[in-house]
Amino acid sequence: MNVFTVPMKLLTAVVLEEATEPVKRSLLKLGVLDLIQISKIAPEQASRLIGAEQKAEETEDLANLKARVETLLLQANIPIPSTEHLDPDNAEPLDTKRAKHLMDRITNDVASIREKQKQLSQAKIRTEELYRYVAERKLQYIDIRIGSVEKGSAEHIRARLANQACVVLQPESWEDLVLLTLKRDRQQVAPLMDTLRWTENPDGELQRKALILLEEHLHAQVKDIEEQNIQVKRRISDRIVQERKPLEQLWSLLRLHELLGEISEHFSHTRNTTLFSGWVPESQSEQLERAIRNAANQACVVEWTDAREVPREEIPVAVQDIPVLRPFQRLVENYSVPEYGTVNPTPFVAISYLCMFGLMFADAGQGLVILLLGLFGIRYYRLHPQVSQRMISENLVRLFVYLGGASIIGGIIFGSYFGYALFPPLWFDYHAAVVGHESTGRDVYTILGITIRFGIVVIASGLVLNWVNLMRKRDWFHLVMDKNGILGGWLFACGIWAAFAFVESGYTQLPEGIFLPLAFGIPLLILLIKVPLHRYLLHRRGETLEQKSPFAIILDSLLEWIVDLLEIFSGFLANTLSFMRVAGLGIAHVSLMSAFAQMADLAGGALGGLLVLLVGNVLVIALEGLSAGIQALRLNYYEFFTKYFTGRGLSYNPVSLRRDAGRQIVSHS
Repeated sequence: MNVFTVPMKLLTAVVLEEATEPVKRSLLKLGVLDLIQISKIAPEQASRLIGAEQKAEETEDLANLKARVETLLLQANIPIPSTEHLDPDNAEPLDTKRAKHLMDRITNDVASIREKQKQLSQAKIRTEELYRYVAERKLQYIDIRIGSVEKGSAEHIRARLANQACVVLQPESWEDLVLLTLKRDRQQVAPLMDTLRWTENPDGELQRKALILLEEHLHAQVKDIEEQNIQVKRRISDRIVQERKPLEQLWSLLRLHELLGEISEHFSHTRNTTLFSGWVPESQSEQLERAIRNAANQACVVEWTDAREVPREEIPVAVQDIPVLRPFQRLVENYSVPEYGTVNPTPFVAISYLCMFGLMFADAGQGLVILLLGLFGIRYYRLHPQVSQRMISENLVRLFVYLGGASIIGGIIFGSYFGYALFPPLWFDYHAAVVGHESTGRDVYTILGITIRFGIVVIASGLVLNWVNLMRKRDWFHLVMDKNGILGGWLFACGIWAAFAFVESGYTQLPEGIFLPLAFGIPLLILLIKVPLHRYLLHRRGETLEQKSPFAIILDSLLEWIVDLLEIFSGFLANTLSFMRVAGLGIAHVSLMSAFAQMADLAGGALGGLLVLLVGNVLVIALEGLSAGIQALRLNYYEFFTKYFTGRGLSYNPVSLRRDAGRQIVSHS
């Protein structure tokens, strides 16, 4: 396993113009080249080169067509096709007119069906409003008329009031009609009633019966409209499914040409040749060169540039894909991209994250539940590979498996199984220590001490990783003088030693002797010359510096020294004490479980107590589990990463048919 980022090489190639298309297809098929513009590496030659061959209008047309196809597929719940098995060598020419004709034909058919859906939606809004007023007996908003007409019929009234919310009923055994309208529509209804010569029935008892009939009718009408709406949606889906194969083929072809166009955008041309450049993992360089030469029939020039000859910030970063650590790689990616040539944080994040979670959520029974949820989620996504992954993704359920395992291990170490000590702990009884019943004398302060020591180990590990990164970058100045460098690490170590000695003395005195003053004094004096030393080193490298007077340099040195002191002493102290939240959440977890256990005892009866424990465990798993996961992530991001992870890297994004191409390529190397 490589704990550093993957070594990269810069390719620059020239091929004959007639070999451009085969070369593009070979690059896409291999999918390992992260293309850059030639103008970036040869700006003085940029004016002599011709730019991308694909016009912006063509690119926009492809994107619009692909978006239209995706919209139709998603409407019918058809998954977007995979491009991984497409063969660029057999790519068909794209007939844009034919593609647009297919899309227009399907879209027009769907639009005609949607018109019916629109009418149903409007009818549903009107009917639901009437139903709500009738069911809640809000008679101030509705008019209920019971009577007869001399002209027309119920169907005639419905037709004339089609654009208003209304119901016209002719109940069985009733001679009169029942008309329900909204009071706000009186101006439209009254003239119609006059025209039809409406005669009102004054019987008040009929009003009560009419309300019951109207409620039943409207309820049935809402259900009927919903059913019709479902049928219309099904018709839309069926219409799209009829064209599924042509749509999937069109999408794949559009995606293929879109990717080929993306490659073309990075190509530059002379009269007879094509030039392109890009980054590739060193392990893939021979395979890439062989593919280019074969596609160009050996009529090409391929030149390689070592990454050490290029500024570090311009080199894209790829890391070795370790499948078992993939969930933690996502956590790193959510934060940022590491610098090229530095440590890959993923393995270290996996260890620290799981240790933190295990200390905060140490319960073997609840951990087993989380693990089973993760396994169930993995199985679900395997059976439904095309399902939409939103808040709970496949990566998250895989993380559940690890978190459940960490909780099980923590629970076994501290003897906790759903809040009860069912088996003897391997170390000590965490629950008993919190409530003050631990036989070996351990208590809450013991737990706080454990987490502080754990925090010291994490921070020290971050400092060591930072030193490794700085040595690889040959940044000797910051390796020694930075607050996270050797001087900062020495002060941190001395501070930890002095703090533990102070605690062991009963909080009465610091270590005696000359060592402590010298251990702090000498590094602080060295830090005082940080600014002038840095200016001297930059001057020796030939860099242009802002002219400053000796007084200004001294003032800058003092200000920088004060800031460094504040950051070193207050920063390291805050970082270390921040790990007490690990103990805090662990203690809160025990307190909650103890509270639910007492509530179960007071519930009375085995069934009542079991129900309380069941609800309590569910709440603890949901709320405490979430809190522990968030806090473990926060401690990694803000206490661990800040010691060594600059996050100034450039992501490696090759043009490829495969999803997550960079990760897949590196894992196969």
